[in-house]
Amino acid sequence: MKETVLVIEDEPEMQSLIRTWLGRAGYEVLLAADGLQGLRHLYSARPGLVLLDVMLPRLDGWEICRRIREACETPVIMVTAKNTRPDVIKGFDLGADDYITKPFDFPELLARIRSVLRRTGGTQKEETPVFKWSGLEVDFRTHRVSLEGKPVSLSPTEFRLLACLVRNLNRVVSHEQLLLSAWGPAYVNEKEYIKLYVRYLRKKLERDPEAPRFILTERGMGYRFAVDSVSAAAE
Repeated sequence: MKETVLVIEDEPEMQSLIRTWLGRAGYEVLLAADGLQGLRHLYSARPGLVLLDVMLPRLDGWEICRRIREACETPVIMVTAKNTRPDVIKGFDLGADDYITKPFDFPELLARIRSVLRRTGGTQKEETPVFKWSGLEVDFRTHRVSLEGKPVSLSPTEFRLLACLVRNLNRVVSHEQLLLSAWGPAYVNEKEYIKLYVRYLRKKLERDPEAPRFILTERGMGYRFAVDSVSAAAE
């Protein structure tokens, strides 16, 4: 069965080029020329991935990404000419899975789509068990996290980062491995992203973010999710 990609893009020429390249690569393509039409397609067709421009009529890409994340976990790749570091970080904060700037090579776009679908599972996600430890609960199936019985709201990027650490209990995970798992191969040199998002996670999960008990820094190497016994994992 072909994976469906929803393309929310208002430039007709870019729409046509993306549809041609994705169609040749074996994807079903849905097109939307503005944000509201894109949301309607999202709710009705349930695509496997969304390519989302930022500069759109009616609703911009930032707002669309926020609404997508409120509704579902469908992976989102931002496609835009806005390429400053604050823009990239804003995209990830809102829940984007990847970020590619115009102009771009279409083979690179296809590679990013494949990478995100592999990383997120697309529309075919395998069920995995629940991890529980010291009041923290991580459900890999539903992407829900709770602490002391209270839900913790994590962005998709924060969840992927936490999941990578939890799946490597008590083992040091390198910066490169974390970046590959949470952001993809295009970001393996962006170590500042790791520091920023680890700080976000600690604020949400640690009783004292300055003296963390879960997510520990291994200087010069990476980070480690610490537990007293690896039997705490339910995988």
